[in-house]
Amino acid sequence: MKKKIIAISILSASSVTSIHMINRIHHFLSTSGNLLSCSENHYYKWRFGNIKYDKKGKGTPLLFIHDLTAGSSSYEFHRLINNLTDQHEIYTLDLLGYGLSDKPSITYTNNLYEQLITDFIKNIIGKKTSVVATGNSVPFVIMACHNNPEFFDKMIFINPQSLYSQNQIPSKQTKLLKFIFDTPVIGTFIYNIFNTKHTFEKTFAEEYFYDKAKIKENYILNYLESSQLSGYQAKFSFACYVGKFMNTNIIHALKEINNSILMIGGEKKTDIETNLENYAYYNTSIELEYLPDTKHLPQLEAPDKILELIKWFT
Repeated sequence: MKKKIIAISILSASSVTSIHMINRIHHFLSTSGNLLSCSENHYYKWRFGNIKYDKKGKGTPLLFIHDLTAGSSSYEFHRLINNLTDQHEIYTLDLLGYGLSDKPSITYTNNLYEQLITDFIKNIIGKKTSVVATGNSVPFVIMACHNNPEFFDKMIFINPQSLYSQNQIPSKQTKLLKFIFDTPVIGTFIYNIFNTKHTFEKTFAEEYFYDKAKIKENYILNYLESSQLSGYQAKFSFACYVGKFMNTNIIHALKEINNSILMIGGEKKTDIETNLENYAYYNTSIELEYLPDTKHLPQLEAPDKILELIKWFT
């Protein structure tokens, strides 16, 4: 029996060591291009970690906030920024847990990001700001605007998370899923399985773009690199995302905000019309626009159309 226990222990240790090496190789291959680094980056020293941001242009302030899906970062707006600098003082940031920002081992929640955006506008921008937000970031921008209206001007939301999905709170199953992702080595290995070049290619082709011919290799590589920056720490925000810890009910806030709001939907995205109409039901001042032949990332697939709407609305 003692020999069996020793043999099992040696085998287990060898397996963990092998998985650890696989994780390190995956990280190296995913980040070797160093695509997201830039000498012009600024960092906001927030209380939970350093937040990478960029600032360009002159005019009224306009803040871009990326999605919360794996691999997301301010890169998703790179085709828009330089075309707006003559009208706006442009700010883009990587949220805590994403891109080139710090990725502490904490529980990432809607309230955490609400505080981050409010503090960033207050301490870095310093005046009332218009905001462009996408996907799963829309709810915490709405909450931040509701709780601190003096910092927010006009808002543009691209393919916002559905009101129904926002009400899905962590369950026993999703809490277990978060626990698994958070575990050393094995959790990192599972996270890496979910975030390979192949999975990003599949996601772009099936969910993000309508016209597959417009998907560029560089888009895939940037998302892959973003998902692996800071080594295994990128998995902590992902674990909270899939565990539904970032969700919250925003209907009460949506009803009460008085800001000008434009919602843009990719016309080919599943259930987008129902989704946006649900928002407009609770706030009748919301204006809706649908972009033909686009899905989840029209800012990459059809940037000229997004730019036209931003310039018109702001």
